[in-house]
Amino acid sequence: MQLTELSGSRFDIGLTHGRLHKAAIIASIDVYDRMFHAMVGLRWHEARRDAERFLPMIEQRFPDIIEEMDGMAQGIDGDLSDILTLNCRSEISLTRASGGCSAFSLAHQGHQWLAQNWDWRADQGEHLVALRIHAPGAPSLISVGEAGMVAKVGLNDRGVGVALNAIRSATCGEGLPIHVALRKILESHSAEEAEAVAMHGVCAPAHFLIADGSGQACGYEVHAGQPGRLPPRHGVVSHTNHLVSDSATHWLEDFPKPDSWARLSRLDTLLESLQAELNLPQHDGQREAPNQEAPPGPERLFALLGDHEPGQESLCRHFASEVPEDERMETLFSVVMDLSAGVLWLRHGKPCHPQGSMRLAFDGT
Repeated sequence: MQLTELSGSRFDIGLTHGRLHKAAIIASIDVYDRMFHAMVGLRWHEARRDAERFLPMIEQRFPDIIEEMDGMAQGIDGDLSDILTLNCRSEISLTRASGGCSAFSLAHQGHQWLAQNWDWRADQGEHLVALRIHAPGAPSLISVGEAGMVAKVGLNDRGVGVALNAIRSATCGEGLPIHVALRKILESHSAEEAEAVAMHGVCAPAHFLIADGSGQACGYEVHAGQPGRLPPRHGVVSHTNHLVSDSATHWLEDFPKPDSWARLSRLDTLLESLQAELNLPQHDGQREAPNQEAPPGPERLFALLGDHEPGQESLCRHFASEVPEDERMETLFSVVMDLSAGVLWLRHGKPCHPQGSMRLAFDGT
C-alpha cells in the first residue's frame, strides 16, 4: 500500500482516485458482487438499484461528495451507481455479514491516541488504499480504507480522528450511509462538528469512536435515531462489534459473533495493564494529570493490537480453517494515531507481522 495524494475540485479528487486505483476498485466490485449474492441474494445490478435509495439522503446532507463519486465513476469508466453501491456496502450487506475490528482511544500526558485493527474478508486485503485528501473548503485528511470508498478510518489536520466498528443488525433507516458519514466526520473542523454528524442519523448501526488532539474522546453507537454515547472511563474508550450503551440496545437488536465479547474483555484487560504500566491516574474523564512516565508510543500500541491470546479473545485475527468461510475475518490493517501530534502510523496486514508500514502526517511525510 502506498500513499495517494488527491487534490483539486471534488470531481478531480474522485477522477484521480478512480484512475489511479481502477484495478483495485473493479476488483472490489467483484468481491462485493459475490458477497451480496452469498449474503443477501443480490447480484450487482440488483444491489445498484438498492443503493439508489440512499442518494437523496446524501444529496440532502453531503451533496459535495456526490461530485467526487461521479469523478471516481468516470475514472473507472463506470457509472455513479457503481461507486454509490460500494460506499453503501455496509447498508446492503451488514444485515447478514459480520465485521470485525477492535478499537480504542487513550489519553496520556497531553496526547490523545486513537487506534484500531480493521478485520474483514481476506479477499479485500489487496484492495486497500491510503489517501491524503485536500478538498476545497475542508480540512486536509488522511484516510485508510478500501479502494473506491470515500473514507474509512483516519484523521485530519485539525486533530479530529475517527475509528470504526461494524455492528451486524437488520436495522437500516434514514441518514447518511456509514462510509459517507465517516468522510463527513473527517472533514469536520472540530470534535463538536464531528459529533453533530454522528448525532444526526446514520443509516445503519455502527460504532464511531471520535476523538481530537485536545483530549476529547467519545464512542457513538450510531443508527438512524439518537446514538448511544460511550464517554471515556479512566481516560479510555474501547469497543468491538456489539452494542454496549443502554440507549442503543433499547432501540436496536444486534447479532454479533460471540468473539466480540471475548475480544472486548481481552482489550479492556490489556488497556488496564497498559494504564498500570504507564501509571495513569485512575479516575473518569478525558484528561489526566501530567506524570513523569514515558508515553506509550506507536510501537507499544501496535504490540497491544498484535495480541494473540488463544481462542476467540485474540485481537490480531489470522486465518482460521475451523470457522465457516462466510464468517472468517482477518486483520487486514492496523492504525495508531497521535491526534495531538497529527500523525498516523499504518501497518498493512497483521500488526504482529505487517506486509508494510507507513508514517503519515500533514507535513509531506
